[in-house]
Amino acid sequence: MTVLLERPRPAPAAARDPFIDILRVSGLALVVLQHWSIPVLGYDGARLTTGNALAAPGLWVVTWISQVMPLVFFAGGAANAISFGRSPAAGPRWVAGRVRRLAWPLLPLAAVWIPLPHLLLALGVPEQPLQVGARLTGQLLWFLAVYLIAVVATPYLLGLHERYGARVPAALAGGAVLTDVARFASGIDAVGYLNVVFVWLAVHQLGFLYADGRLARPGLIAACGYGAAALLVGSGPYPASMVGLPGEAMSNMAPPTLAVMAVGFGQVGLAVLLRERILRLPLRRVLAWAGPRMMTAYLWHMPALFAVTGVVVVGLGAGTPVPGSGGWFAGWPLWFGLLCLVLWPLMRCFSRYEAPPAFGYRAAGWGTVLAASALVGGGLLTLTVAGFAPGAAPVAAVAAIGGGLWLTRSGPADVPTTPRASAG
Repeated sequence: MTVLLERPRPAPAAARDPFIDILRVSGLALVVLQHWSIPVLGYDGARLTTGNALAAPGLWVVTWISQVMPLVFFAGGAANAISFGRSPAAGPRWVAGRVRRLAWPLLPLAAVWIPLPHLLLALGVPEQPLQVGARLTGQLLWFLAVYLIAVVATPYLLGLHERYGARVPAALAGGAVLTDVARFASGIDAVGYLNVVFVWLAVHQLGFLYADGRLARPGLIAACGYGAAALLVGSGPYPASMVGLPGEAMSNMAPPTLAVMAVGFGQVGLAVLLRERILRLPLRRVLAWAGPRMMTAYLWHMPALFAVTGVVVVGLGAGTPVPGSGGWFAGWPLWFGLLCLVLWPLMRCFSRYEAPPAFGYRAAGWGTVLAASALVGGGLLTLTVAGFAPGAAPVAAVAAIGGGLWLTRSGPADVPTTPRASAG
């Protein structure tokens, strides 16, 4: 295992790939846009009700493109491969840096959201809408928890990639098949959560193939991916939508299924097939501005949504018009503009936390890094389940995240060493 983790790595030709930057930024931007556009909200004086505009007949097809989390994981895999290949740091030091970058922006979010529900309740804000907002803000952190698994596994998976190439994502896809078979045969839905590893790491591994130029025949990948998804939805127990919808017996995302992995492969093939056209788009200035701010937008777009919801839906009683109606289309620009007005100062205030402070960090071994990752991951999972609703859970979760950061705290200067020199 040490050989796989610390073996010398050939540096890629370029420090950054603009295509990967476009996928990462546009993917997270589309997540924000979708979360702002699809809620169907209403308030009856006591309860805030939430629906989904994509539950309308036929709109499930939109999710085969708009559910972009597979593309985000693919872009993350390529970026991790490029970064790890160019870094002079050994495996554990590289992972420690990634953990810090992932966890640090969570601190201001927690600093606001742990006291905020208590303050708003004291000011007379209705409890049920506040609970909805506090819980959903935390639920979106599932992505960071899963991506942390991919980051920690990157040194090992890159070693496997160098030795076995495309057989690694094929093996992970096979694991996803076996997981769904076991889940549906046993009737135990919890078995399906094994696909949190198999599905997302399979797509992440495709990014490794792209990074070293071995992702061949993207058109065939797109056709096979979307074709497999169509067969699975048409003949199996999988719903047609790639996002969870009210009233559906199951979701393709919680836990992830073979169907969403097939759509992910289709998306990756289609994106790579269109790569040259995508690169011709005039997006350089947009990328330069948005790139360092997208994590902030992801973390704070739901608080912005619930701030506007609190005023417009709960305060003024203006519920969402029927999705697809004239009122819905006429009101959407105003709704979107209000959300942008709220998010803009949040991004100005908190985007500075995208990068951790330039402290001198101690040279960490694998034991310390894995312990730090476990603490951060455990905190993220707790917030995913419990959100920031008043109680002990969010406090304990943030304490765990802080403990993970503390394990990579300022200490003796971390003198750069070569990967081989630190392998022992």
